[in-house]
Amino acid sequence: MSEDKKRKEAIALRYDPESGGAPQITAKGQGHIAERIMNRAEEADVPVQEDATLVELLSELNINEQIPEELYQVVAEVFAFIYQSDQELKQRNKDV
Repeated sequence: MSEDKKRKEAIALRYDPESGGAPQITAKGQGHIAERIMNRAEEADVPVQEDATLVELLSELNINEQIPEELYQVVAEVFAFIYQSDQELKQRNKDV
């Protein structure tokens, strides 16, 4: 599968645990915009989770909109992945 097909759509989420609210959509796009979102994530060392089904569901939401309660579980799994990736990166940097 080509790189373009894998990155046809992208959604960026933000979660602020101090706000007490649900994660919200901060960016979304297709094609060139999706590539820019992915590039910005890579430049900022933000872990990326690829899940076409989740992208499809989240693409129905607007930017700055909080995710609906029925998506909490799957989004929590994404954030758990990101947390684990972040911890592994910190450990690798410690070991260097």
